[in-house]
Amino acid sequence: MNTEILGIIAMFTVTLVIGIFLGKYIADVYGYKKTFLDKIFQPAENLIYRISGINPNRQMTWKQNMFAMLTINFVWFILAFFILLNQSWLPLNPDGNPDMSPDLAFNTAISFLVNCNLQHYSGETGVSYFSQLYLMFLQFVSAATGMAAMAVLFKAFRDKTTTELGNFYDFFTKSVIRILLPLSIVVAFILSSNGSPMTFEGKDHITAMEGDKMEVSRGPVAAFVAIKHLGTNGGGFFGANSAHPLENPNYTTNMTEMIVQMIIPFALVFALGFYLKKRKLSWTIFAVMTIGFLALTVPNVINETNGNPLITQMGTDSHLGAMEGKEIRFGSAASAYWSIATTVISTGSVNSMHDSTMPLSGMNELLAMMINCFYGGCGVGILNYFIFIILAVFISGLMVGRTPEFLGKKIEAKEMKIAMIVALFHPFLILVGTALTAYLPEFGAKTLNNPGFHGFSEMLYEFTSSSANNGSGFEGLGDNTPWWNISTGIVLLLSRFIPIIGPVAIAGLLAQKKYIPESSGTLKTDTATFGFMTLAVILLIAALSFFPAVTLGPIAEQLQYFSK
Repeated sequence: MNTEILGIIAMFTVTLVIGIFLGKYIADVYGYKKTFLDKIFQPAENLIYRISGINPNRQMTWKQNMFAMLTINFVWFILAFFILLNQSWLPLNPDGNPDMSPDLAFNTAISFLVNCNLQHYSGETGVSYFSQLYLMFLQFVSAATGMAAMAVLFKAFRDKTTTELGNFYDFFTKSVIRILLPLSIVVAFILSSNGSPMTFEGKDHITAMEGDKMEVSRGPVAAFVAIKHLGTNGGGFFGANSAHPLENPNYTTNMTEMIVQMIIPFALVFALGFYLKKRKLSWTIFAVMTIGFLALTVPNVINETNGNPLITQMGTDSHLGAMEGKEIRFGSAASAYWSIATTVISTGSVNSMHDSTMPLSGMNELLAMMINCFYGGCGVGILNYFIFIILAVFISGLMVGRTPEFLGKKIEAKEMKIAMIVALFHPFLILVGTALTAYLPEFGAKTLNNPGFHGFSEMLYEFTSSSANNGSGFEGLGDNTPWWNISTGIVLLLSRFIPIIGPVAIAGLLAQKKYIPESSGTLKTDTATFGFMTLAVILLIAALSFFPAVTLGPIAEQLQYFSK
């Protein structure tokens, strides 16, 4: 067990070290500074601009940037919807997988478009290789969309007073070509060299040790899994996701996948400091995020490594921890660490079944997605945290009598209204969706495999995962129904683009204002005191929004079975 804990510490440390250096590189990329890879990637970018007719030097306002984002995403959705509805006759379908139903295609297309990858189908039987390749493409562009939006926000605060906030297409292209693609190649090589398949052949026919004949699905797994984690997407090539031995063959690949799904969210926090030349601010933000992350991770590791007391009472040896739903090649500690990292970061991939974790571990997984700003996904983690900075600046200014300013820009009523709408929209989608489903038994109760408190947690988890663009699930839920496909599809759309447009709109409004130099009356936002204030605002909003729902689910389940 001590070795498992050392493995967790090693994963976090390596992620942090890589994240700092990667953050400097990302800041240079978005800041148009020379990098050592320019000679390799500049020709590829120029070719894309020539073919597409894009002028990367054209400056856009925040509205033009957001319009570009929405229009190109709409085109990708239409293509995805068409491919999934017609995959049976399209090429690269050696296993003969059928077309998706319209409601499932609607949900899947939206889910991969918005960086959620909520999968209401089993990967190896639900889609063809051609569909998998397009879904892999969406995993690149969805991550780059969030990163490009974040770059717009960066530029808004670097320039003193401006309406020119860069070019969405240029930030997007750089995110794919210079960051996501080269890292994915490295990760895919590590995975394929450790046993993940990389082929377009159909199912393999093997003979098991018992002499039974069986078919084993395979495909371009290594490439798919690489961007699945680097882009904080999380969609599994196989239904079991990273618990599947071909997606995650051994502890080396487990560490690799764990590190790479966290490095870009880490790096973007440090990129903010390098880009704005305010490294103290980035460390303050990272410290708040890490405190929140550890507050959720440590209890989960303890819960899962201590084992299930009810099973222990039956005379079963639980020295390995609570191993239900977990892989022995990873262990309970590493699985518990993954369960919070993947929900905090919005990756949503799993190397164990969250539905099988202890009730309070499930609660922490829910809270990680409900809070939705500790590290977060590619780009959107910073955008979500930015909303809480605005709220904390305004509240702190009122409390201490100082001007509510952030990076030299005064926070006024318009920015506060947008911030409150974005902050409250997330719990609104989760709670309304869960309430409607619980009220309508045909759509809710009859799709559950578990009754009572855990069944409620399954419904709550599904809408929380959708609204947080996470994609993981309590898989006792029969979610491939028209109700679940359509309702979560709508939540996915709204919860993706409103939390992107809102922060960028605030940044755009602030960028137009006159820059106010720092003075004795300015509220400092790069101090431990302000970091604590921001954390308090985050926790207060989460507690007021979600405590009743969490009480009805995992807390009630814990009291029901483990309070004696």
